[in-house]
Amino acid sequence: MTQTLDPGARRAILDAVDSLRDWSVERLSDLVRCPSTLGREQSALERMAVLYGELGLVPRRVPVVPDALAAHPGFSPPLVDYAGRDNVVALHHPRGAAKGRSLALQGHVDVVPEGAADMWETPPYEPAIRDGRIYGRGAGDMKAGIVSTCAAFRALRLAGLQPAAEVQMQSVIEEECTGNGALACMLALPKPDAVIIPEPGPGHDALYTAEVGVVWAWVTVSGRPAHVRDMQAGLNAIEAAQIIGAAFKDYEREMNDGSRIHPAFRGVNHPVNVNLGTIEGGEWNSSVATRCRIGLRVGIMMGNTAARVRSDIERIVEAAKGHERLRGARVTLDFKGFMADPCVFDTGAEIVRLSRRAYAEVTGGSLRDYPATGLTDGRFFALYQNTPVACFGPDAVDIHGIDENVGLESMHGITRTIALAMAEWCGVEAATP
Repeated sequence: MTQTLDPGARRAILDAVDSLRDWSVERLSDLVRCPSTLGREQSALERMAVLYGELGLVPRRVPVVPDALAAHPGFSPPLVDYAGRDNVVALHHPRGAAKGRSLALQGHVDVVPEGAADMWETPPYEPAIRDGRIYGRGAGDMKAGIVSTCAAFRALRLAGLQPAAEVQMQSVIEEECTGNGALACMLALPKPDAVIIPEPGPGHDALYTAEVGVVWAWVTVSGRPAHVRDMQAGLNAIEAAQIIGAAFKDYEREMNDGSRIHPAFRGVNHPVNVNLGTIEGGEWNSSVATRCRIGLRVGIMMGNTAARVRSDIERIVEAAKGHERLRGARVTLDFKGFMADPCVFDTGAEIVRLSRRAYAEVTGGSLRDYPATGLTDGRFFALYQNTPVACFGPDAVDIHGIDENVGLESMHGITRTIALAMAEWCGVEAATP
């Protein structure tokens, strides 16, 4: 059962959170300065190890070993090697037997590429505060949330308290492309009684109610090179690859037919998206391109699975190969990155109801339901561990875009929410000196 907090303890915890505002901004700024894109997460992981140490916890590393994970249904084929970028975790243990329930506070340190850095008002990895918001790649997605978990835990200590049950702090990699970091940590650590993941809301504080699945596919077209003066004698791989990419538009329309949309997404416009995200090809402006590779992201609605969508992609590519402008081309298909099933979260779970109540108490508002057309690491705990997940976070804007930012007041409200939710879920005891 949820532990009822003494009013004095509640007040002391919230006062402690308030005293950590500047500390939180400093720690978020430190993390934003880490350009933790795929394969370069080391600096952010090191920062998290230091931050866990500031909380009085002992950080340890959890590696991602593909051979050990490959048989798990949540595993996704990796894009790069995992050497030197192990996840960082830390565990808090109560003084004696647990009086409350265990909790995992999880977040990802990886960020997507910054895109055209010259389009940013301020450099993407130099945090800047404007009008009460902090700007920088990863500020919203989701380094603000990670800092909120740390500040919430530290606030209890500053109030002379600590959780009376185990708390797992998890900083993971590859939420943006596989989720294998979260999977490795979930399997390496004891099963918690609940999980809080402070992923950002879409421009407002929000609670994730459901999320689509995703498959990443890579199509490589090898054409027939020629000098541009004999262009008709060649086969342009870039043009051929675009034909294959366009073949997915009919599939996208079909998947967004109202009869296929899960009730959790009723009212959401176009929830299943197919995105042509990358294209690489060609050798010379005056040469017919020899080879082109495109990267596709294909969304998945509940009722469908990643395995079935993979088969759909194979079918669409095979059919596109018959196009008259692809005659003579060699087409290969590869799957690396997300192979993720969709997920509906149990919004009636006690940890979710507790988080909603705590948020209302500390902000005077309410978390808005958010059926996400993207995905989070929450799916691992919900689908494969049957652990209730409260996935909610601050009002981030332009994540994955230019001038990504998050509201500092919103971040503070999420910190206060997590602090109270943790104290009530885990119970509290006098802090260990």
